[in-house]
Amino acid sequence: MNRCKWCNEKNDLYVKYHNEEWCKPNFDDQHLYEMLILESFQAGLSWECVLNKREFFRVAYDNFDLDKVCLYDDKKIDKLINNKDIIRNKLKIKASIENSKIFKKIVEEFGSFYDYLKGFTGNQIIYEIGKTTNSVSDEISKDLKNRGMKFVGSTIIYSYLQAVGIIYSHEEGCSLYHKNQK
Repeated sequence: MNRCKWCNEKNDLYVKYHNEEWCKPNFDDQHLYEMLILESFQAGLSWECVLNKREFFRVAYDNFDLDKVCLYDDKKIDKLINNKDIIRNKLKIKASIENSKIFKKIVEEFGSFYDYLKGFTGNQIIYEIGKTTNSVSDEISKDLKNRGMKFVGSTIIYSYLQAVGIIYSHEEGCSLYHKNQK
């Protein structure tokens, strides 16, 4: 199978992520939540770094149980900061908990996080390659920041939208390339 140039063929996790998850629509709130938290940890790092720690994050974050994460206190924050298996950036850890509370409010307001996202996308899949931001990621980023989220800049949101299948970006030459891409 031919893959996108960015995919490190030597990392089985990365190959599996590329082949089975990246750009594939998955609009389940649990998945949307997990990916948003993980993508926020990517800021300043590579996705491969975050992906390599994903299973450790799942354990540390109670399998991304939204209700549990929203209740994390200073004791739990200290435990996360001292967890050598995850990214131990104090600002990102604190932001992940606040972002979780905001995510929950958005779900309560719109019925699901995907219903919130559809307000920006018109329920359409965006086919494009070679970009790191677009007007949709700009708008979502701005709205999330206005709601109080952190580590949700346009580039992170663009990457998030690719991760959950709202933006389809497999490169020409990749076996998963789609003819609708431009």
